[in-house]
Amino acid sequence: MKRFAFLFALLVLVGNAAMAQTDDPSTADDGTFSAEDYRNNRHSGRSDSIQSQHKEIPRGLKVWTVDERFGDRKPAVPDTLSYMYMNSGLNTGLRGEYNTLGNLGAPRQNRIFIDRRQASEFFFLDPYDMFIVQPGDFQFTSTLSPITILSYNTAGNRNNGEDRFKALFAVNAGKEWGFGFKFDYLYGRGYYSNQSTSLFNYSMWGSYLGERYQAHLLISLNHQKVAENGGVANDAYITHPESFRDSYSEDEIPTILKQNWNRNDNQHVFFNHRYSLGFFRKVPMTEEEIKAKQFALKSQKAQEAQQAKEKARRRAKANGEQFDEEAYDKEKRSAGRPDDAAIAGDVSQVKAVADSVKASDRMTVNLEDSVQMANLKKQDALAKDSTQKWMKDEYVPVTSFIHTVRFDNYRRTYQAYNTPTDFYAQNYFNYGTAANDSIFDRTKHWSLKNTFAVALLEGFNKWAKAGLKAFVSYELRHYALPSMITPGGSTVALYNGDQTWSQHDVSVGGQLLKTQGKAFHYDISAEAWLAGNRAGQFHLDGHADLGFPLLGDTVQLAATAFLHRSAASFYMTQFYGKHYWWDNNLDQQIHSRIVGEFSLKKTRTRMRVGYDVIKNYTYFGIQNDRVKSGDNYLVQHNDLNVRQTGSPVNLLTLQLQQDFRLGILNWQNVLTLQKSSKEDILPVPTFNAYSNLFIRFKIARVLDVDLGVDGRYFTSYYAPEYIPGIGAFGIQETEASRTKIGSYPLLDAYANFRLQHTRFFIMFTHVNYDDGGKYFFTPHYPLNQRILRFGISWNFFN
Repeated sequence: MKRFAFLFALLVLVGNAAMAQTDDPSTADDGTFSAEDYRNNRHSGRSDSIQSQHKEIPRGLKVWTVDERFGDRKPAVPDTLSYMYMNSGLNTGLRGEYNTLGNLGAPRQNRIFIDRRQASEFFFLDPYDMFIVQPGDFQFTSTLSPITILSYNTAGNRNNGEDRFKALFAVNAGKEWGFGFKFDYLYGRGYYSNQSTSLFNYSMWGSYLGERYQAHLLISLNHQKVAENGGVANDAYITHPESFRDSYSEDEIPTILKQNWNRNDNQHVFFNHRYSLGFFRKVPMTEEEIKAKQFALKSQKAQEAQQAKEKARRRAKANGEQFDEEAYDKEKRSAGRPDDAAIAGDVSQVKAVADSVKASDRMTVNLEDSVQMANLKKQDALAKDSTQKWMKDEYVPVTSFIHTVRFDNYRRTYQAYNTPTDFYAQNYFNYGTAANDSIFDRTKHWSLKNTFAVALLEGFNKWAKAGLKAFVSYELRHYALPSMITPGGSTVALYNGDQTWSQHDVSVGGQLLKTQGKAFHYDISAEAWLAGNRAGQFHLDGHADLGFPLLGDTVQLAATAFLHRSAASFYMTQFYGKHYWWDNNLDQQIHSRIVGEFSLKKTRTRMRVGYDVIKNYTYFGIQNDRVKSGDNYLVQHNDLNVRQTGSPVNLLTLQLQQDFRLGILNWQNVLTLQKSSKEDILPVPTFNAYSNLFIRFKIARVLDVDLGVDGRYFTSYYAPEYIPGIGAFGIQETEASRTKIGSYPLLDAYANFRLQHTRFFIMFTHVNYDDGGKYFFTPHYPLNQRILRFGISWNFFN
């Protein structure tokens, strides 16, 4: 009840603010802030803490990502847009493209294969990609004044609800230095029993952008604790609730596991710096830089005037006089003279000379022409001064020397105090002396990678049409897994501490790219591993895009391709746990892909065609028996193995993104077709759809409103099953217990708002919920029923 009262009060306040405000261009279409983003009224840009001082706060925020290898900066859009804000915190993804266990922060996997990330070395964290940000995706900041962004999303109550709080602070020390920190805390209690999630992230970053030297530093600390329930004990509790004598609420439905947890702790340090050799040249300032300089000059002038007034006040006080502030201000205003004011003495002097010349009859001087010439000369001088004033010295780098170091430290623990009888097929060792003691599988891993590169940069003259780079990398990795020992005279193996492995690799590579210009761009990179445990591995990547006008529209063509020969993760070759154990000799996987894209700007049409070929495809295969026991099923003889297929797997993907708009009515659609040549080892839904129908309008010219309904749907298929003991997804291999999911539409209704720098939404998820629905996005893990959600994000400058 308190939550509804809070929402009502917020709506009243927003309504009052909307009626009182005028139009506010506070953000650009891409969500970036600029120095001109002020309200035109007199209260614009004031911090609440210094309103009495009548100071304007310069507003400007730019964000970019950094290439992990070369440190190249790529402009990005900050998280300040209201569009689709209501979906930004959903575990199913922005457009419902992820299979998930249902709860906020729970593991997930993308159903669209070409959008699925490549498996990482420590793949236990891959299902948490919505929370853990890789260095190459992290947004560094530059701001004209300190900025704080606070976000809070919530649903449910203190027993089953979901909460996520994010705080970001960024500040600059001058033009070159930028700093910031981010705090992200996610807590999902879970609507079903034994599925709570608690995820924590703290990140700090800094950047220095000098003319010759640039550097980026990122430090990130993460913790994930996720309770594992193994899914519901009988899908019929969801699909056929009428078949049970009793009615069950979500938290009363029996689950397979309880008192089981996956814990992950990881720390990351990323540092990239580069030194460039080059030359200076004069270039015009950008509009934003001109306005920023005007603001700085105005501020400096105002500060000097204030200091002069304070000096006059102190002088009057020292002489025992009364300081008349009004008379002082009047005197200063009258003492000023416009820059283009004429000087009377000049005209008199010219006239006297003219009279003298005329009297002597030597020649006639046109006074009017002389004044005009003087004015023209003065205008030329002013124009020249103005031109020089708004020019800047730009440093043009020609050659850069680059160094990147990345350190990652991981620790994963699977802990269980209550495991059902015969749940696992194998029991390799015990942590104590009891046959059924608890599980405490733990592994540790850290890696240290250094990359040194030299870059010949494009654009320093008209002949440098492309950039060329070369690099060498060295990586050292360390792993720890449990070992076991069998005491003499005993048949039971016991835990015997950890055993460790160390691996290293040396690789070389290069890049050829063209990013400047409007029409054609390309980027080709290659890397080959020459020595170490991954010798023979190589990656070849390419991208090209072309834009041109056609029949009044803008056509964009793009192609992306790669050929990767990759060794499997260490944990796919070796893993030791109480119930899962393998030592594999795996071949390197060969994966090739080509994707073509076509888009039309005016018609809002985008098409993608992708084709994958994978040889030596490596994956998890899971086997288990589901045995009926009363109203429930018991999962028994659970076993997991790493599989590798020798014959190629082919996958074709067709995707159409089409948006329509008629006045305030908007209809956005993403339709995807996928076809796998081996559905038994690489299953994907044949058809996946997302549709968003909404109206967009303004209230009082300042409150942006989106009201709509969006839906997700995919055809049924044997989706990968989640494996709690390993924290990953695997292929269902037991024919008798294989389960399909899909063919169920999921609808959400929402109201999305933006008022100046504040975004907020109210949303009902799963509005089409009804008893008997097959709302599973992962086998045996039902989605939540109908839920009211609320979120708010506030951006303000200090």
